[in-house]
Amino acid sequence: MSKRITAENIKLKRAYESAGSSDGTRILIDRLWPRGVRKADAAIDLWAKDLAPSTALRRWFGHDPARWHEFRRRYSEEIHQHRGRLGELRTLAQGGRTTLVFAAHDETHNDAVVLREILLGRSIPRRSHPRSPSHSHGN
Repeated sequence: MSKRITAENIKLKRAYESAGSSDGTRILIDRLWPRGVRKADAAIDLWAKDLAPSTALRRWFGHDPARWHEFRRRYSEEIHQHRGRLGELRTLAQGGRTTLVFAAHDETHNDAVVLREILLGRSIPRRSHPRSPSHSHGN
């Protein structure tokens, strides 16, 4: 039985904002530690760098809003290759407030936004054969 995750259970917060008592479990989801942020100040409970976009995808995207829809699709495919870790995050979010911490300046077009959509069960378009994750084609 899977408990539905509510939008209130998953917050997004920049790594440069102070941790708050309402953050719940704080999960850093970037592959690289945020520049200039001391680990003690970040109050990170879990660093899920394996769920961050691959270096190649991150560089390709370059936080270019024109590439946002394609980034979402490609990143969704990468995330679904880590079902165990994704399940861990789902369990945490089902248990209470979870804050996905990210470093990007753009609060609308970043990996945390995509990961939150996936955790909330929102559909992100995948390849034309969505039920066949074994058919990976490089672009």
